Amino acid sequence: MTTKITRELFDKVILPVYAPAQFIPVKGEGSRVWDQHGEDYIDFAGGIAVNALGHCHPRLVKALQEQSEKLWHVSNVFTNEPALTLAQKLIDNTFADRVFFANSGAEANEAAFKLARYYATEKYSPYKTKIISFYQSFHGRTFFTVSVGGQAKYSDGFGPKPADIIHVPFNNLDAVKAIIDDHTCAVVLEPVQGEGGLTSATPEFLHGVRELCDQYKALLIFDEVQCGMGRTGSLFTYQQYGITPDILTSAKALGGGFPISAMLTTNEIASVMHPGVHGTTYGGNPLACAVGCEAFDIINSPEVLEGVQQRRAIFIEKLEEINDQFKVFREYRGKGLLLGAELQPQFHDKARDFLNVATEFKVMILNAGTNVLRFTPSLIISENEIQEGMMRFAKAVEKVVNA
Repeated sequence: MTTKITRELFDKVILPVYAPAQFIPVKGEGSRVWDQHGEDYIDFAGGIAVNALGHCHPRLVKALQEQSEKLWHVSNVFTNEPALTLAQKLIDNTFADRVFFANSGAEANEAAFKLARYYATEKYSPYKTKIISFYQSFHGRTFFTVSVGGQAKYSDGFGPKPADIIHVPFNNLDAVKAIIDDHTCAVVLEPVQGEGGLTSATPEFLHGVRELCDQYKALLIFDEVQCGMGRTGSLFTYQQYGITPDILTSAKALGGGFPISAMLTTNEIASVMHPGVHGTTYGGNPLACAVGCEAFDIINSPEVLEGVQQRRAIFIEKLEEINDQFKVFREYRGKGLLLGAELQPQFHDKARDFLNVATEFKVMILNAGTNVLRFTPSLIISENEIQEGMMRFAKAVEKVVNA
């Protein structure tokens, strides 16, 4: 008997940790998605900053098809050509000397936090284990990463949390100065907080944190899972600030929609590791790395990176036109196409309402908390698709405002 696939089936068979939209996407091309009934949607969500090249980019499809006829999986008992090729691309274009591949941002961050503690305890002292993180940060859903993340709503209720993790306000250098000491192994931050409302780090803050980490021999970890891979207009956001982290994590757009993540670091920090200390079954998977290589080459091009700021300007222009009519936005946040629109106080706690109503008018957006709308479209979305999507979004805004 064939099961009828409906949205109601989700409520019966999937663990109730998500609340997806009522329509089911079945096909995507570029920045358009079609549902089961053939209705088309403009995608301003990009799979939460994952589909950096839109849906089914022909070069990614070709890379996947070609690799699928060669080698799917061999485990890390062996190595493979796509993994080594992608690792070399990352090293050639960043500060890094070494790469560790995994499957998700959480796994990349888990590896980063473990490495930071392992390095500190091996190099300096068994008591050098303190991790400093920031309120409203988000680093993944494993127990370690969700505990390092600065939002208790994601970490409470699962029993005792890992020790030696301290949270302070973001962009507050004095708060970091007050708690960093010789027992600190790492300071962990997102250059642009994704789930925390699209707040960008100030240059003064990042430079100050870098100096403090150097002073106390602590590692500076940048979580660029959401803000990296071209999303803010440079390959990685750290490159806009003129400072270099010790460890960097990447995922989401790294595979253009295919699950893959990476942790990047230096030879010095990697030197404490040895076979068996850490690992993963699927990390460095040939399929994922083959797609990642192609996505990397497309994203890391002047045409795509320079186009990010041009597209951001169009988005803000259209948001301003909507705001002139409906007075819903207070400010615009984030960098590049990691774009946030903070709602006016009278619309606070209604971000999800805007998201839900937007789907009624066939446009896909996101929220970042309860007061900020988030737009993370394809880095190569066309101006026509932006225009059409914003026309649809304006109708959604009108309905929420007049409700």
